[in-house]
Amino acid sequence: MNKVLDLRSDTVTRPTNAMREHMMRAKVGDDVFSDDPSVNALEAFAADYFGKESALFLVSGTQSNLCALLAHCQRGEEYIVGQNAHTYRYEGGGAAVLGSIQPQPLEHAADGTIPLEKIEGAIKPKDSHFARTKLICLENTIGGKVISQEYINQVYEIAQRHQLGFHLDGARLMNASVSQTISAKEIAAPFDSVSICLSKGLGAPVGSLLVGSKPLISDARRWRKMLGGGTRQAGFLAAAGHYALENYVDRLKDDHENAAYLAAELGKVFNEKEGGISVLGQHTNMVFLGIEEDLGEKLKLFLEEKNILIYVRGAGLRLVLHLDIEKQDLDYIVDNFTTFLL
Repeated sequence: MNKVLDLRSDTVTRPTNAMREHMMRAKVGDDVFSDDPSVNALEAFAADYFGKESALFLVSGTQSNLCALLAHCQRGEEYIVGQNAHTYRYEGGGAAVLGSIQPQPLEHAADGTIPLEKIEGAIKPKDSHFARTKLICLENTIGGKVISQEYINQVYEIAQRHQLGFHLDGARLMNASVSQTISAKEIAAPFDSVSICLSKGLGAPVGSLLVGSKPLISDARRWRKMLGGGTRQAGFLAAAGHYALENYVDRLKDDHENAAYLAAELGKVFNEKEGGISVLGQHTNMVFLGIEEDLGEKLKLFLEEKNILIYVRGAGLRLVLHLDIEKQDLDYIVDNFTTFLL
């Protein structure tokens, strides 16, 4: 096969021809002066789409989450977050390093939630010995797992009771929306701020959105500038994100269906061959495999020769489906896993 099947992440997608044409037609200005019409159009659309007063276009999810944390918290304050959450584990410690904001990480339950009693118990007393608890952060989806709206509302009640801010890292919020057949606006409603990635399953080349109240987004815009995130003719990129939100949300269900099919077919192969690889689970657009550590690098190199790219981490392997992986590609992937185990 000449086509490269990249299963490492849904960040690897390339703009479709239709998206490229839309980008080329974008009207642009200077976004630092707030006069790029395509950026302004995206931000207005996003605020309405997610049911918030205002929106901000940023270059990455890491920058979007960091600007949110900096807008919510002052130096010496604290945010409660999951031990495996992106805002704590995978964003370089930015909140602590750049904002002097203390994270309070908590262990997740198997379903990706943080037990309510752990959240409540982690909120600090109003005492000078402690960092002030200011914010609760959730992630949806997390590890591909959808966090239910019932649970979100329960955490919201805790935040309200203790007068805390409530932030969602919704990098894959649209996957959660499609999986549950509820609107993104409904998922976002309880949160004071929400970050949404445009360059994962939605297929835009660059960018994330932060949505929230006008005062919070105004603060986040200032932090974005301080972090070097002020851009000029960003409308070409904003146009891609706008196009993705209007055209590529519903197709995410194809990725979920492809992931379910791939997990089922690989499960049949692994049960038959018993070769040190197993299917651990499938959630939305992700398939999780267990693999004996001495096999990981061998499998990676074998599949690379077949133009299939994977990312192995220790005894774990995650296959991520996205718009560049089509249904007809899946049997080729299964066939090559089978050949490897022969």
